[in-house]
Amino acid sequence: MYMNILVTGGAGFIGSNLAERLIREGHRVTIVDNLSTGKRKNLHKKAKFFKLDIANLKEIKPHFKKQDVVFHVAAIPRISRSIENPAETFNSNVTGTLNVLLAARDAGVKRVVYSASSSAYGIQEKLPLSEDMRAMPLNPYALSKYIGEELCKEFTDLYGLDTISLRYFNVYGPRMDIKGEYATVIGKFLQLKSEGKPLTIVGDGKQTRDFTHVSDIVEANILAAQIKKGGGQIINTGGGNNHSVLEIADMIGGARTHIPERPAEIRDTLADISKAKKILGWEPRVGLREGIEELMKTGN
Repeated sequence: MYMNILVTGGAGFIGSNLAERLIREGHRVTIVDNLSTGKRKNLHKKAKFFKLDIANLKEIKPHFKKQDVVFHVAAIPRISRSIENPAETFNSNVTGTLNVLLAARDAGVKRVVYSASSSAYGIQEKLPLSEDMRAMPLNPYALSKYIGEELCKEFTDLYGLDTISLRYFNVYGPRMDIKGEYATVIGKFLQLKSEGKPLTIVGDGKQTRDFTHVSDIVEANILAAQIKKGGGQIINTGGGNNHSVLEIADMIGGARTHIPERPAEIRDTLADISKAKKILGWEPRVGLREGIEELMKTGN
């Protein structure tokens, strides 16, 4: 069944990949994005686009009318950026999320699918990370995304707005940020390799991450919109395995250099995806080596 769907952050990395998939399936897609990190070139020509900031409720509210589902992907990303400017991060990720939920509630939206973050786990005593573990955010970004989850649950419990939160684990793939200080490790390494520069490895490079291809994240979002009830629950969406930064460097190849460790970053992540398998019928399909090789062929 074709639906009216609104995607916040639909000009960004994950949001644009999601919007493209939704349009390909025949849905009518509206995108709200302030283009602070998103790019016009990522916008699908068949999507309705409004350059608006989710931090401004009055501006965005009219565009939620007659929408069946809202995918709330918009956010100010990156840990280091949130440490430098926590006010900016909270304005977008907390106030913005509250505004999206208010607008969705008042418009009678059937479901909000929230892009949450595995950074909410912080440092745990054991791996893999499962949804029943206590959240222990270590930085403003992680805290802001965790507050977004709590807001979603509150709006489900108090107002009957059906929500579901997907905790992403280190998403990579086409259209990811490959330039600048806030680029993810895979994007940064690919950019440095293309420029003939050494790969900059933070610390000893033995820290591990659970990497997830953006196409798998898109699939998880689609399934989260289709299940009978979201119920305010939180679900991990990760690869279900982890790889060290040194392994990533080996896959990409080239000279290396080491830089000091960064504050408030987690040493290791690994997702328990049993809940995603059970509730969504989802599991990742793209292996890390396969995903990186494809990016190296296409140039992102």
